[in-house]
Amino acid sequence: MAKRFKVGDRVSWNSEAGRVSGRIVRVHTRDTEYKGHRRRASEEEPQYEIQSDKTDHIAMHKDSTLTRVDD
Repeated sequence: MAKRFKVGDRVSWNSEAGRVSGRIVRVHTRDTEYKGHRRRASEEEPQYEIQSDKTDHIAMHKDSTLTRVDD
């Protein structure tokens, strides 16, 4: 079952550089283009845009790769 995050939630995920954390800035519930690639999204399996705490880089992930971080 999906974890369901919302805009403003702080989350972390594993990247090539190690564990990264950031805040969700947008939730996609329909297919979208991201960095030139089609990203599948739906109400049941949304994609989350997350802004990194350290670099302000925007990443996009499904909730299965994210872990909620308590402030």
